[in-house]
Parts: sequence; C-alpha cells; structure tokens
Amino acid sequence: MRIIGGILKGRNIDVPKGLPIRPTTSFAGEALFNILNNYIDFENCSFLDLFSGTGHISLEFASRECKDITAVDSNASCIKFLKQTTSKFNLPITAQKADVFNFLKENKRKYDVVFADPPYDIENMEEVHQLVFTNESLNPNGILIMEHGPRKKLDHLSHFKQHRKYGNVHFTFFENNL
Repeated sequence: MRIIGGILKGRNIDVPKGLPIRPTTSFAGEALFNILNNYIDFENCSFLDLFSGTGHISLEFASRECKDITAVDSNASCIKFLKQTTSKFNLPITAQKADVFNFLKENKRKYDVVFADPPYDIENMEEVHQLVFTNESLNPNGILIMEHGPRKKLDHLSHFKQHRKYGNVHFTFFENNL
C-alpha cells in the first residue's frame, strides 16, 4: 500500500498477507482525494472510516494532517495492523474493533466526513446510509461517501449528491445539507 499525498506521500506500507480486505485501488484513491481536496479542510476535519480494513483511507487523511480520525472494522487483525501503523508513524487515528452497524446505532458523535467501504457483496449496504442519517452522524454539510461495486446503485437514496466511477470502483456521495 502506497500513501498518495500529504506528509507521508510516497511511503510504502507493507500489509500482512491473509487479511480479509479489498483495498481501494490507487487509481480510484487518487481520484477520490482529487475530489476531496476541493471540499475538505483536512486539518480541521473529523473523519469516520467504516469497514476500514487496513485503514488506507484513514492513513491518507492522517497524512493530510487530519487530527480527528476514527476507524472501525470488525476484523481484529486489521485493527491490530492499523494500530501498529498508527503507532509507528505517530498518527492521530483511533482504531476500534466493532461491528459497523452496532457502532453506528450507538454512535453519538458527528463527523464532517464518513467513508464506508463495505464488502461489495454485502446485502444491507443501504443500512449504513440509513443509520448515518437517522442517527445524525454527520455535521451540517458533512459528507457520506460509500464505495461499492458496479452492480450497486445508490443514487435513489436521500441526500444524494453525486456518483463517480473509476473502473470497477464506484463512489456515491451524500451530503447532509440541513
């Protein structure tokens, strides 16, 4: 995994083999951050990374000097790797082992950006959207970004802002425009 921007730009981080992950491609990741650079003040942003896996997106936010990052994943090995990486580079990422749906049901915090990258074959992906908006997990003008495969369509959901595709990686953006 290579960090594509910020203070850690160009750093390669070795990911252990055997983790149950499907990382965002470098091509899609670069495109995503090109979009986000126009919308987000990373240094003053609060960020929630759901289904974080290795934490690649959280690491990109930290590299851009975001100081308030929470990463949630149910896999203990992924969380252990992210905690080790966070410690190695002294990054402000809080990695938490939890079921994402339970986390969202119990969460009382609000974030500027919520990124969700669930397994592409997950059946209840739309529930992430529902929980984020029902439980008011976004600050005003906050953004929910959902990464998904080409077969999933999410543009019918409330607060839809835009959809972008990069090969087989799709990002659907929602904005809390209250």
